[in-house]
Amino acid sequence: MAGPNKSLGQHWLKDREVLAHIADCADIQPEDTVLEIGPGLGTLTSELLRRAKKVVAVEFDEALAAKLPAQFPGKNLEVIHSDILSFNLSTLPANYKVVANVPYYITSKIVKLLMTAQNKPAVTVLLVQKEVAQRIAAEPGDMSILAVSAQIYATATLGNIVPAEMFTPPPKVDSQVVVLKTAEPWITPENEKAFFRLVKAGFSSKRKKLRSSLSAGLGISKEQAEALCAKAGISADWRAESLSTAQWVALLGYYDS
Repeated sequence: MAGPNKSLGQHWLKDREVLAHIADCADIQPEDTVLEIGPGLGTLTSELLRRAKKVVAVEFDEALAAKLPAQFPGKNLEVIHSDILSFNLSTLPANYKVVANVPYYITSKIVKLLMTAQNKPAVTVLLVQKEVAQRIAAEPGDMSILAVSAQIYATATLGNIVPAEMFTPPPKVDSQVVVLKTAEPWITPENEKAFFRLVKAGFSSKRKKLRSSLSAGLGISKEQAEALCAKAGISADWRAESLSTAQWVALLGYYDS
């Protein structure tokens, strides 16, 4: 059996109940195409193949990618040796689903890739570091750039917590399933750049109030920042973490980028 590659953040998960829970969260139907990111030894792949019409597995580790097809003879499995960040998502059919046990160091980049893609998945189910899963699904009061970046395109809910000892080798922290169901986006591709400029400015000085963080981040006066907040019906005394996705969109409506 291949040993995990620490540089790639590989941790093997073999518990059948946990693997079934991950697949259950994606609500896979017999006609679905599923994109699996980093299939590794194929334990989750096996669960997905039992449910889906086709599984497209993108594996960065060349040795694992070479071995995987032989494990599932006669199954509709396409294995692609590639970095997921350079994979062309437009090659997949509309409304495909994503299921993956994602290395911690690349989670944010994968969320951004999937949520901003022209061909977005209908559902994305990721097993990630527990803290990161909870950040993605956060509510106003605990929001972050990652939460806003995901929730502007999808509804986020949490699945089961998976203790570290269920992996080989055990990571240093527990994991949790997070489910992103793609919805009608709150913003258009045309105003995407301005939206994220605004959000990044708001979070640029996390402990400061909006009048200060927006002023510094956007290069405007505190008076202009206060006026912007007032027009959107938001208190300039709030901090960025307190705003809902809808309130960021409201700010965007009055922001002259």
